[in-house]
Amino acid sequence: MIKSANQYPVHTLFSHDGNILYRVPPYQREYSWYKAQWEDLFEDLIEADGAHFLGTIITLDQTTDTLEGNILHVIDGQQRLTTLTLLLAAVYSVLKEHLDELDDDTRTDVTNLGRQLVRKSDEQPRVTPQKQGHNLADYRRVLEEAGLPIQGEWKPYYPSRRIARCYGYFRSAILKLAETDEISETEAALRVHEAALRAVIVKIEVASHADAFVLFESLNNRGMPLSPVDLIKNHLLAESEKKQVMDVDQAFKHWNEMLTSLGDSYATQERFLRHYYNAFKAELPDVPNASVATKSNLIRIYEALLGKNLKQVVDALVESSKIYGRINCVVELDQPTSLDRAFQRLMRAQGAPSYVLLMWLMSKRQELELANDHIESVAHLLTSFFVRRNLTGYPQTYALAKLFMTTIDAVGDARGDEVLAVVRARLNAVSATDAEFRARLVGRIYEENTDVARFVLAMLAEDAMTKETEVDLWRQEKNHFVWTIEHILPQGENLPPAWQQMLGGREVSGQVQEEHRHRLGNLTITAYNSNLGNKSFLEKRDRKDSKGRHIGYRNGLSLNAELATRDSWTANDIEERTTVLASKVVERFPLG
Repeated sequence: MIKSANQYPVHTLFSHDGNILYRVPPYQREYSWYKAQWEDLFEDLIEADGAHFLGTIITLDQTTDTLEGNILHVIDGQQRLTTLTLLLAAVYSVLKEHLDELDDDTRTDVTNLGRQLVRKSDEQPRVTPQKQGHNLADYRRVLEEAGLPIQGEWKPYYPSRRIARCYGYFRSAILKLAETDEISETEAALRVHEAALRAVIVKIEVASHADAFVLFESLNNRGMPLSPVDLIKNHLLAESEKKQVMDVDQAFKHWNEMLTSLGDSYATQERFLRHYYNAFKAELPDVPNASVATKSNLIRIYEALLGKNLKQVVDALVESSKIYGRINCVVELDQPTSLDRAFQRLMRAQGAPSYVLLMWLMSKRQELELANDHIESVAHLLTSFFVRRNLTGYPQTYALAKLFMTTIDAVGDARGDEVLAVVRARLNAVSATDAEFRARLVGRIYEENTDVARFVLAMLAEDAMTKETEVDLWRQEKNHFVWTIEHILPQGENLPPAWQQMLGGREVSGQVQEEHRHRLGNLTITAYNSNLGNKSFLEKRDRKDSKGRHIGYRNGLSLNAELATRDSWTANDIEERTTVLASKVVERFPLG
């Protein structure tokens, strides 16, 4: 399993006259260390008494042509090696800027450092990151900037990506060290150079990818924590080689195709793997003590599945991920269908737990005689279910996985409209009644669930839009919605005198505010509502931006049409509007 395991100082690992090159395979994650890891590495090296231990790397000899030198694939440790060489590149760049100040021996050290980073014989970098996320292009660009004999390539947004930022951090850290310790920049760079080259790394060489991935799961010192998705991928790559079903690159290609369909979110990828097992459990090989996939048993489940029928499972995952990606609205479509819009509303209603059911229905649609209209109707039912569930809290979160799995089982021989009837009946059986739903809607909904409050208000506003009046209520700027909930009667303390007078005096106004401020009738949606704040009702109603556009209650939304014609706002008005809006919401999100 392990061919060798030895401890090496960095200057030996990257010997200037050696012939070894370290290459990161394409299936590895892109460079992911942040400033916190860079700072830790720099400080550990500077503060170490003697040689600092940098951890372990796992390599696999992939030499095919001895003329090319020894090619070692880095199966674990790519983050560490990439960061270390970026630090050494920063050292090299600072020393090269002061080359005229150095004595002959130190100049030789600088020359050797350059050869430790770029092999002299063919000007190849000692460490070659994978290409994902422009890692390789950015890395070569950094080496070129540092003054090394290598041709770099500028990719858009290069300065903002991690490899460039890491290099910039280490350059700044060296200069800061010089300033703090009141030494020259050359002395600071040489101090970091010496600390880095005497640091030690344990290099483990293994005989095969399968051996490497077994070790990889347990040896990830100082690295970013591995998610279940990473560990399942590693198991897939190891099993593919061990069973010789497909080579490692082919297995990685399939895995990457799946991730492309799912998008970049680890949470989505991990949820998909749970939902796939839960949806198709009846058709999959039996996994003992795994009636439902959870975060805690997910790795064990996929180890068992991949061990029994690797290619079939991988092929099915790839196909199912395409369906799941569509349900999850991974790609923003220029011309979405009505079905895609239904999926989008479900996503905005926080209906992700139901994707397990939708994925199963979509994959079985031919067998179940389901048209797009059927799937769309199911999506509407699920949206109504989650609006009700997220406000009332019933059924509880832990029961949702079982609910949708048993709904799949309950479909049985149903076809077409019958499937829709089964889903409706199952959701109705566990959902809050209209009376319970209405009771929450007329209460302090903003305190109960702000997200539900915003969603139902946005849906009521969107339903009344035409092509001429359409606006995007879900647009974001800097990860925040432009259109947000506005309290008509302000929610903050120190109610202005104009409001106190409108509500019947200081004492009464405080009671009214406390009782009514978070109710549905006192909420609406406006853009940039920080401009409204505690202003009087009339100021809020008539507010315009710098370009003369209405941003108050005369903003054109049908939701605000009544407010746009009012001259006052009292407790009775809030009560009346709450009743009207609650009735509209119950009607808008039916389960019957």
